This record gives sequence, structure tokens and C-alpha cells, in this order.
Amino acid sequence: MTHPVSLRQIKTIQVPKEKEEVEEADVTDDESKKEEEEKDDIDDIEISDDDDEEKKEEEVEMEDVTTYEYEQINTDPAIWARDKESITDEEYQEFWNVVQKDGGKAEDWTHFNAEGNINFKSILYVPSDVPLALQQGQMEQMSNGLRLYVRKVLISDEFDLMPRYLSFIKGVVDSDDLPLNVNRETLQESKIIKIIKKKLVRKAIDLIKKMSNAPMPEEEAEIDADGNVIEQPKKLHPYIEWYKKFGLSLKMGCIDDSANKDKLQKLLRFKSSKTEGEDDYTSLQEYVDRMKDWQKEIYVFPGETLKQLKESSFMDAFDERDVEVLFLTDAVDEYFIGNVREFDGKKYRDITKEGVKFSDEDEDLAKRRTKVYTEKFKPLTKFLKKLYGSDVTRVSISKRLGRAPAIVSSSEWGNSANMDRIMRAQAFAHGVAPGENAIPTGNLELNPRHPFVIKLLESIPEDEEAEIPDSVKDNAWILLDTATMSGGFPIRDPKKYAARMTRVLKSSLGVESLALADELTAEDLPEVEDEPEEPQFQMPDGMEGFDMSQFNMDDLTDLDM
Repeated sequence: MTHPVSLRQIKTIQVPKEKEEVEEADVTDDESKKEEEEKDDIDDIEISDDDDEEKKEEEVEMEDVTTYEYEQINTDPAIWARDKESITDEEYQEFWNVVQKDGGKAEDWTHFNAEGNINFKSILYVPSDVPLALQQGQMEQMSNGLRLYVRKVLISDEFDLMPRYLSFIKGVVDSDDLPLNVNRETLQESKIIKIIKKKLVRKAIDLIKKMSNAPMPEEEAEIDADGNVIEQPKKLHPYIEWYKKFGLSLKMGCIDDSANKDKLQKLLRFKSSKTEGEDDYTSLQEYVDRMKDWQKEIYVFPGETLKQLKESSFMDAFDERDVEVLFLTDAVDEYFIGNVREFDGKKYRDITKEGVKFSDEDEDLAKRRTKVYTEKFKPLTKFLKKLYGSDVTRVSISKRLGRAPAIVSSSEWGNSANMDRIMRAQAFAHGVAPGENAIPTGNLELNPRHPFVIKLLESIPEDEEAEIPDSVKDNAWILLDTATMSGGFPIRDPKKYAARMTRVLKSSLGVESLALADELTAEDLPEVEDEPEEPQFQMPDGMEGFDMSQFNMDDLTDLDM
């Protein structure tokens, strides 16, 4: 508060006691002469300084006096108006508890004075713990809690000065350029506010960038009794620990804030096929620096869990070539790569979609090989497309499969299997019943080198009009079912899938009929002796009417067992 606030102080102090003045009496000339002679005699006597001081101390008498003083208690300026070099970390943390009432501590902060066409002072804080609303996924209900002051006069405790993805940022803003005599709604549309917002967002992103680039804190080595250094477990970088809590907000920023998406992407961290351990992450810049010389795209693999992604058939070709793939396990990742599309000039390429190409081999050789395989397996692809109908978009020969006989991929501009799973899980998904997949399964890619595919090709009669055996059809459907599940898609018709698997089991086990065996009759069952009934518990004599509900176990605590 700029207006001086004073508090009346009541103090009791000691002051010398005032002596009463003695009235001078009339004296005669003789008495005056006598006094002068005595005075001359006294002057002739030598008196030491110590005696004089002791005499003065003995002569001074003190008394208590009550005083009333007014002391101004708001002499300290506001913390954001002070020189930041004179403010300690403890003072910043104390002020954090003022602006963030939920407790906890601030992870980091920035204190700056913006100068230019618009001047203002600000302190921005990054929390170390996720707010409750953000934990529950209710980002829309987060309060954009920045305190707005105009000439040190509080306008609002929670003024909308931050975008949705930075709603966890707390702090104060004080400007001398804003008018005081307008309402909040008018102030919200002010051009000055828009300029302040832009600068605040840039400062907040710079603060997070500073956290990401901070060196790993050094810790003193512990030494045992023998003088040997005790090996400490690997510590987690403070930014990684913070990113685990707030990474989703940064990804949302890449989607919502196109102006700052390049800066925000540099702050993201991902798991990849090259990272190991729960706390091992990589940045997009590190990925680009490790890319192969021939690699032109950033390969990403969206899915549900890391274990599923690492063991997927989609990874075979990338593992063989030692190509790194980023694993996207957050639900927002699909929206992120769909909106951002590229980083540092390198486009994101979803490996579960068609169109994945490798430039590490002779392009002319790859074209000729593909042409031969396509011509060789044309009867099989034609038969399978006719058999599957609308369950697949098309059937083609794959250029990237290793161990798997087939895989189902998505079209380049369609939804991936993971995105399809997310959309079907939406609470307000319209037009899709639970468990129903309303879109085509995808593209079936066949591995021309796999023995299953080669054997299936050999099972197709040369005459297109010839009848196809049911066993061949079942094998073809099972090939699609396994490829569908490997691709992350759900089975289109579980009932038909169960019927096919029953026929396969019947054939492999050599079962001629599925008719049930006759049930055992009474003559087939052996005689069973009656087992004696367990004796019922009886109360001891004299306790037949005892009510066990009145029994107190505490009465046994004093017994000596």
C-alpha cells in the first residue's frame, strides 16, 4: 500500500529529573564578602576528575516518562519494485506463498522490468507441484492466477494474462500505463493488456528454457569409514522431474500457440527406442542430431504402453537399420503431431501409416524388387481383397516388414489405430456404439518373404473361377486377424473370429465332430459314503444364556498369558 500507514507506539523512557529552583535571598555585603573568601579557599583545593564524575552521577536523579510516537509500518516498497539483487531466495519463496495460497514451493522464478512502449514490473513463478485442477484434467477450470496492479493498486487477484497451457504460472504484474477508472471487462480488451500478455508469455517460456538448460546440481561425495567414496544412485535432473508433471501442458501449448510452437518444441522430452530406464528422456534436438545421414523425417510411434511399442512388428525394420523412433504414449501426442507436423524442417512420420520409406538402399534396386514381388503375389492380393471386402482399404506388398507375415497400417491422412482407440474412448463420441469400429480397418501389407504368405499364395488355384477351400479362407482370415491385432486395431467381428479359431483347433487336434459326449448316468458313478456332519459348538454349562455381543476383549489385556 502506497498510502503511509502508521502505528502509535507507547514507550517508557528514563530522563534526568528536573530540580526545583531555589529563590535567591537578600544578602548583606558582609555575607557576600564571606562567601567570596570561602570560594577562593575552595579554588585553592585540588579536586580530581574522578571525584567530579562520581559526584555528578550521584547528583543526577532519573525518572520514568511515558511517550507516544507514531511509526510508519509500510516503509518497505513492494517486492517487485525493489532491486532484484537485494532480494533473497527466502523472500521470493515467502512472496510465492502469498500469490499461491495452496502451499508448496516455487520451482523457479523470474523478476524483470519491461521497458519500451509499455512499461511494467513483474515476478513470475513456476510451481514445483501440479495444481489440483490440472491433476484432474480440468484445464478449463484452472484460474489464470496473475495479480494485476496499476500503480501498486490491486485491480484483480486472478486476471487473465496467461494462455490456457500456462495457467499454472503464478505471479504479479504492475503497470503505470493502464487506466484506473475502467472496469475489468473493458481492461481485458485493452491493447496495452495484449502487449503485456505477449511479453509475459515470452518471459514464461524463457524461464522454462532456463530450467531445461540448467546444469546438473553437484552433490558432495560421501566417504565411508575406510575412506572410500560411496557410489550414489544416479540423480534425476530437476527439469525432467518437473517435466513429468507439466509436459502435457507444454504439448498443449504447441497445439494452441502457433507463434511459439518452435520454442515450446525444444522444451519437450520423449521416450525413444534409444532411451533406457524410467527416467531417461531425449529432446527433439538430440534426436535430430543423432539422425542417420540418409534420414529425412522424424519417426514417431503412437501407442498405449512402451512395452507394446517396443515389441510391435512395426519396429522390425527400424531395429534392423538401427534407426531411432520416438514413442508417443500420451493421448495428446496424436493431436500434437497432427497440428505441429514438423520440427527444424523435419516432418513427423507415423510409422503405423503407409508411405514409410528408407533411403539407405539403392532406389533403382528397390523399385525393381517391388515390381517383381507385386507381379508375383498379384493373384493373392486380388483374392484377399475380394475375400475381405470392406474390412480392408486395400491389400499391398510391404517394403518394411521383417519377422511378421503381415501388418495393418493406416492411410497417410487417416486416423492411426491409437487415434481410433482414443476417439472410441471419448465420453461424448457420437455415432459410434461401445466396441464398434466405424471406420475401415486399414491397409493390409503382406511380407513377400514370409513362409505363411508364400504358402498362402501356393494355396490359391490358378483358375480364378475354381472353388476356394474353406481351410484356405480360414487361414486368410486368421492372417488378417493377427495383422489387425499387431497393428493395434480391434477385431471387427469377435464372434466370427471365435468360430474360425474353433475350426482351426478342431483341425489341428484331429477332432471329427464337435458333438458333446454323453453325460454320466447313475450307473456310471461310484457309491459315495456319507461323511459325518461336523459337530456343532455348544456353550459350556451355565453359559447357555450368555450374550457374546456383550463380551469385551479389553478385559483380557491385564491377564498374564
